[in-house]
Amino acid sequence: MDRNLRIILIGRSAVSVARAIAGVVTALYLAAVGFSALEIGTLFLVVTVVSAVISTAVGMTSDRVGRKPYLVGVPLLAAVSAGVFALSRNPVLLFVFAALGSFGRGQGAGGGTVGPYQPAESAFVAETVPSSARPAAFGRLAFVASAGAVVGSLLAGLARDHRRMSAAAAMASYRPAFIAAGALAAVAAVAALWLREPSGRWRWRPLPAPMAPGRPANRSAAVPAPGPARAEKAGRPASVTNSPSPENEAVLAGPVPPGPARRSLISWPRRSWPALWRLWVTNGVNGLGIGLLGPFLSYWLARRYGAGPGTIGLLFALVNLGSLVTTLTAAGVGRRLGTVRAIVAVRAIGGALTIPMVLAPTFWLAGAIFFVRMMAQRTGMPLRQSFTQDLAHPDERSSVAALSLLPAQGTMAASQVLAGYLFDEVGLAAPFELSAVFQLANAGLYGLLFGPAKPKGGFEHLDEAAPVPVDAAAGHHETDGA
Repeated sequence: MDRNLRIILIGRSAVSVARAIAGVVTALYLAAVGFSALEIGTLFLVVTVVSAVISTAVGMTSDRVGRKPYLVGVPLLAAVSAGVFALSRNPVLLFVFAALGSFGRGQGAGGGTVGPYQPAESAFVAETVPSSARPAAFGRLAFVASAGAVVGSLLAGLARDHRRMSAAAAMASYRPAFIAAGALAAVAAVAALWLREPSGRWRWRPLPAPMAPGRPANRSAAVPAPGPARAEKAGRPASVTNSPSPENEAVLAGPVPPGPARRSLISWPRRSWPALWRLWVTNGVNGLGIGLLGPFLSYWLARRYGAGPGTIGLLFALVNLGSLVTTLTAAGVGRRLGTVRAIVAVRAIGGALTIPMVLAPTFWLAGAIFFVRMMAQRTGMPLRQSFTQDLAHPDERSSVAALSLLPAQGTMAASQVLAGYLFDEVGLAAPFELSAVFQLANAGLYGLLFGPAKPKGGFEHLDEAAPVPVDAAAGHHETDGA
């Protein structure tokens, strides 16, 4: 296994444990120190907006400056935020550091989400393995995330929730859980320090000088000799390799409009636009369903059934334990059903099972239905990540991974406030029932937009046609390697 991929797996494991802890206890802690459901939803709104800004910035810049700074810095922010939650109950501080640390996003049974640096992580993994092996690689990543979430869900039991305790007692009761989350997030940041990126690849480079039609501006930007005219006529570059050479960059980028040479930090994925707008539509609807359910799951279980952090953490641990198998079988399911059909099927199952889960009369019956629902959802996660990366141009993977989630961040932010209002003013079942409607609508839209044919602009052929770098063949390549 590639060295960088091993480090990514270690970091994902540690941060998954940390975020699983936070996913169980954050909403419970906020309620224990006096937040109403609407206030919790408002905090989640702030978290989602800030996380969207960070995630978009990571995606738009990591294609230029590299992945490593974000794989170190974002977990470090989460570690600091966990320390603030452990030591303070000041509402302003909780709002600020919940946003910076992305606390309140996802859930303890969500497979150990990694936070807003996922666009850089996904691109790292995509560049480590060829297109044909990506579903298996993302499945392995999801596997270690689920394993970490099992441990994290159990560690949420470090918090001891007692009814009618004071705000100060609640802070002391939840402190061990937040300290554990902070320590593990710091482990992920430290592990990422050992990642190796190619020398000079991520330096800011001036774009090529203006080119006259039909001829390169300089020798370094020349199109490779074999048949460039025929390749350009076919709508693809004449020669593309995994090597980040100036020749390939010039071919992929195309002619540059006249003007002075300039430096570019922000990368807009214009070559992946046909896929990106479809992802915006489907992810926007999906965000509505996620915001109404995910962040409030532990809160709902506590209010609906009177469960504490230990009991909820045990349920989430069982769910994540069962998910370990489904993440490894995702590639096989995708091959048998087809990637798009498999994604549509698991999303439809998830939406349909939300209704009986909400109506279940006991905690463990609701937990059993939730277990089945999450098995389906976890199967689709690596398929969706791999499919998104295949649709993106190799030079635009981080940008597409970040921008494709932007509408979901906005709709999820709005629906979280709506969920808080519904919890306070309508009923405990209302947000989840509405979430089921949006989940089913999302499944239908995904099949409609991606089912007939892959959008023009799928670029996985660029990886498959490329020769394997010498370092990769030797089992040690210094490429940066969701």
